[in-house]
Amino acid sequence: MTHEFDFAARVDRVEPSATLAISNLASELEAQGKDVVDLSVGEPDFPTPDNVVQAGKDAMDAGHTGYTPSSGIPELREAIAEKLQGNGVPCSSENVVVTPGGKQGLFEVIQTVVDGVDEQGSSARGTSSRAGDEVVLLDPAWVSYEAMVKLAGGSLSRVDLSPYGFQLEPALDDLAEVVSDDTDLLIVNSPSNPTGSVFTDSALDGVRDLAVEHDFAVISDEIYERIAYDVEPTSLGSLDGMEDRTITLNGFSKAFSMTGWRLGYYAAPEDLVSQAGKVHSHSVSCAVNFVQHAGVEALSDRTDSTVVEMRDAFRERRDMLLDLFEDHGVEVPHPDGAFYMMPKFADDGDDQQWCEDALEQAQVATVPGSAFGAPGYARISYAASEERLREAVDRLAANDLI
Repeated sequence: MTHEFDFAARVDRVEPSATLAISNLASELEAQGKDVVDLSVGEPDFPTPDNVVQAGKDAMDAGHTGYTPSSGIPELREAIAEKLQGNGVPCSSENVVVTPGGKQGLFEVIQTVVDGVDEQGSSARGTSSRAGDEVVLLDPAWVSYEAMVKLAGGSLSRVDLSPYGFQLEPALDDLAEVVSDDTDLLIVNSPSNPTGSVFTDSALDGVRDLAVEHDFAVISDEIYERIAYDVEPTSLGSLDGMEDRTITLNGFSKAFSMTGWRLGYYAAPEDLVSQAGKVHSHSVSCAVNFVQHAGVEALSDRTDSTVVEMRDAFRERRDMLLDLFEDHGVEVPHPDGAFYMMPKFADDGDDQQWCEDALEQAQVATVPGSAFGAPGYARISYAASEERLREAVDRLAANDLI
């Protein structure tokens, strides 16, 4: 007799990652011997800095291979708190939780602050006839935000930034129409994945005013904070009135090219840290011991020499791509950070088909904009060499895709 699983409703609410789906298709083509220019994955193409790698090795040699305190080793939490203080965020080590990757931190926070309603309409807060807690996203938004809110049983409201070149400041009136006293959480990502936008101080002031007026919390995802060009991103938690309602999310994957090390963190008021710590301790226990020691070393480089070198290379690639796309008449909202841009390729709005054609005909892998809430666009990661980026544009042009 074959057993059939009765899957939880929360799983049915979530679609597989569009980014990984494209990446898997690209891998299949590569296995067939095709030369694929993969611009779909958000991973720096630089090695982890030598001093960080050595610190990890030294930590293993020193025997740092067992469990750590659940929230992280004291020296790393203190280094993170000091770093956040430098950004103007009121913070001590007691406000910090170290996680195996920034995504895990986001998952823990959403599980802690977003309540869902089951099929019978009851929740942990009592009987209810409404949907789960309202979470507002700024589209285009990273796909995992939506998935995690759905897993928690929350409801989603969205604000479309595409009419404003993916900038938040001109969309503040739209945001004001969406949020209300029923809003529980807003997620802000600046610099942004997938657009590369860096929100202005005036935009963040507008977020602060709405959060205070309607008394909702904000997750400030700052994972790309150190990859910004000619602008200095402001940390939302540094603004007056935001210290007790902001969860600052960050990590080491992007700035230090440590994606596979899986090291992130969040900082929040102590009552939230205490509650989220339950999710943390009962799921992952702690981040990897020797990886945390490598994180201490990463934060100890006050010159940020390797970060600056990588950022400068990304800036040159961005500028080159913008020029190439302009030559082909492709509309690209100007990115000021991260290593993504979102050209508008599909005038008919069918970006899924365009991305499939780009992969099958030109062997160029991108991600459909509709996965992020921006139909007609495609996300391009320029975490690739200038040679490969030029090759990608040439292939798209040769196949009449631009």
